[in-house]
Amino acid sequence: MDDSGVPDTVDTRLGARLAELRSEHGWSLGELAERTGISRSTLSRAERAEISPTASLLNRLCHVYGRTMSQLLSEVESEPALLVRAAEQPVWEDRASGFVRRSVSPPHAGLRAELVEGQLAAGADIAYDRPPVPGLEQHIWVLEGELDVTVQEVEHHLGVGDCLRMRVWGPTRFRCAGTGAVRYLLAVVLP
Repeated sequence: MDDSGVPDTVDTRLGARLAELRSEHGWSLGELAERTGISRSTLSRAERAEISPTASLLNRLCHVYGRTMSQLLSEVESEPALLVRAAEQPVWEDRASGFVRRSVSPPHAGLRAELVEGQLAAGADIAYDRPPVPGLEQHIWVLEGELDVTVQEVEHHLGVGDCLRMRVWGPTRFRCAGTGAVRYLLAVVLP
């Protein structure tokens, strides 16, 4: 709980941080809506933590604010430690898409690389219309299941042990290709 007695959830802290970022840029909700293609009402509800933002929505916001999703999520967590035990690694879930994201390595403003564990439920399909940071380097290593990744209009089918390296300049798509869930490690390196 915070000082006002309101439960302090990740969505509450995330909403507050999104409102701070918009304010720091001097943008109205209307201006941010134009820049992201997200409706003013959805942006307002996300800032007030009335909704839990989807991965796609966060990706669009990260794009205009010039940060990765891990950087944004780390800004609502406490100061990162050098060592993060598995039980303490922040987990964020997009229930609408069946995507679970674990920040394996603690992101830090002074570092360019981070590790993220991703899990997609069977049938999950997530499309990002733009990278959070243009030219972002990603390495995707499949640990369990099958994953189809589309980048620059080319689809790559990945099985257990396969690794795809890519630079992200445009739309990407992650789809669970098998009958069960897929689990993968994502290494993200800022340009």
